[in-house]
Amino acid sequence: MIYLDEIIESIDILESKNKNDGNIEMNGIAYHSLKVKQGDIFVCIKGYKTDGHLYLGKAAEKGAVAAIVEDFQEDVYIPQYRVKDSRIALAKLADKFYNHPSKHMKMIGITATNGKTTTSFMINDILEKYGLKTGLIGTVVIKNGDEAISSELTTPESLDLQNYLNQMRNNDVTHVSMEVSSSALELHRSESVDFDIVVLNNISREHIDLHKSFDNYFNTKASLIRNAGEDKWAILNLDDSYSASLVNETKAQVLTYGVTNKEGHLCVRDLDLSTGRARFTVEILKTFKVEGIEYKPQKFDVKLSVPGLHSVYNSMAAIAIALLSGIPIDTIQEALKDFKGVERRFEFIFEDKFSVIDDHFANSGNIDVTLGTLDFMEYEDLTLVYAIRGNRGPIVNRENAEAIVKWAPKLGIDEIVATTSQSHVTEKDVVTDEEVAVFEKVVSDAGIKIKFYDELPDAIAHGLSKTKTDDVMLLAGCQGMDFGAQVALKQIHKLRPDIGEEKLFKPLENRVAGIEKKK
Repeated sequence: MIYLDEIIESIDILESKNKNDGNIEMNGIAYHSLKVKQGDIFVCIKGYKTDGHLYLGKAAEKGAVAAIVEDFQEDVYIPQYRVKDSRIALAKLADKFYNHPSKHMKMIGITATNGKTTTSFMINDILEKYGLKTGLIGTVVIKNGDEAISSELTTPESLDLQNYLNQMRNNDVTHVSMEVSSSALELHRSESVDFDIVVLNNISREHIDLHKSFDNYFNTKASLIRNAGEDKWAILNLDDSYSASLVNETKAQVLTYGVTNKEGHLCVRDLDLSTGRARFTVEILKTFKVEGIEYKPQKFDVKLSVPGLHSVYNSMAAIAIALLSGIPIDTIQEALKDFKGVERRFEFIFEDKFSVIDDHFANSGNIDVTLGTLDFMEYEDLTLVYAIRGNRGPIVNRENAEAIVKWAPKLGIDEIVATTSQSHVTEKDVVTDEEVAVFEKVVSDAGIKIKFYDELPDAIAHGLSKTKTDDVMLLAGCQGMDFGAQVALKQIHKLRPDIGEEKLFKPLENRVAGIEKKK
C-alpha cells in the first residue's frame, strides 16, 4: 500500500489546502485528466497549449484523491499542495513512486544538437555485443531488453520515463542509453534521473523558438554536464568549442576526445573517408582509470560500416562510453564494424551505378557535417534534393540555406531541387510562405538556381533525371523528406526493373518513419 504523505515527502511544498487529517491511500500519478484513475494524485502542468489546472475538477470527478498545483483551485475540494514548479514536482514524485529505478542501472545520458540517436544506438550495440542486457530511450524507440516500442518524444515526460525505467529494472536491464533533449532538460523530464555517464557531443543552433536565444539553448544543454556529481563521468568533444568550454565547469570526472584536436584523452589518427565509410586509428593519449581498469597510452584501429564524418564523432563518443563501462577494446571494434546505422542519418539507400543518400539535414551544424563528409568522398556530380523545414521559423531556414550556400562552391552545387512536400507533411510541419521566401532569397543571392516543386515525388523525379553514373543524389531534409527514401526507391524500381524488389527495398525493411503502408 502506498500513502500520500510518504510520496509527497519527495517534493518541496509551499502550502496546502483542503488537507485531510488522515493519511490517504493512493494508487498512482497522472498529469493528463483523461488518464486519471481512482486513487491517483493529479499533477497540474502548465503547458504551451493548455493548462492542467483547468482540468483539475474533471480529474477530481474521475477519482483523483489529491492534486499538485502551482495555483490553488478554489472550486475543487480535494487536498491541494502548492509547489513552485509542478514539472519538477512530477519528476520527483514519479522517481519516488517507482522507488528510484535509475539508481539500480548504469545510466548513460547523451545530449547534442546532432548525433544523439546514432550515438545511443552505437553504444547500445557495443553493450549488447558484450552480452549485457540493455535499455534504450530516444527519438526512434523505447527498448527494454528484447522488447521495443516506437517513441513519441525524444525524451518521454518524467512520469512515463520513470515508468519505463522501472520496467527495465524489473526486466534485469543493467545499462540504459538515453537521449536527453534540450526540451527534456528545459521541461525537467529528466529531473531525478541518476546518470552515471553524461555526454555532450556538439552544439549548434536549434530550437531557438523554445529557448528564446542560443545562449539559453546552450546553457540548457550544458546543465546535463554542469549538474553531474563528482562520482560521475562527463565525456566532452574538444573539437566543439561549446563542449570543450565545459571541461572545468563540472564536478564530474572528465574524459575528452577529438578528431582534429590531439590534446584530449582520446584522438583520431590516419582518418580515411575516401569511400564515405571511415577507417581510422584511435589513440589513447592520457592514462585514465575507471572501476579498477587502467587505460594506458595505446592505439587500436576502427572500421565503420556507417558513412559520414559525423559517424566518426558519434563513434568516438560511443568508444569513450564503452571504455568507461569496462567493455574490452576488441568487442568495441567488432560492434562498430557490424553497426548498420540509424535511419535517415547519412544513410545509403541505393548503391548501383549511382548512389542515393538519405539525411535528415536538421540544422546548420548537421548540414556542415553532412556536406563536409561529401567533400571527403569520391564521385562525379552531386544532386541535392532539399525539403525545406516547415514550422521552424525563418531563422532556422535562413541558417540552413546559408550552410548549403557555404558548401556549394566546394561541392559543385549550381542548382538545388527544393520542395515543400505539401502532401507528405502533417499540420505541425507545413512550410510557411515566409520560410520559403527566406530560403529562396539566400540561395538566389548566392547565384544558385532553384528548381522548386510543391510535391516531394516531383522533386525526386527531377533529381533522378539529373543523376548519372558515378553521381550522388542527396535526399536532404527533416519531416518533409521522411518519405523521400520510399518515393525514390519506387521511382528507381520503374527505371531499373532488372533490380529485384527484395534487394532494392531492403534499406526500408526496418524503417519507422516515412513508410506508406500497403492497403
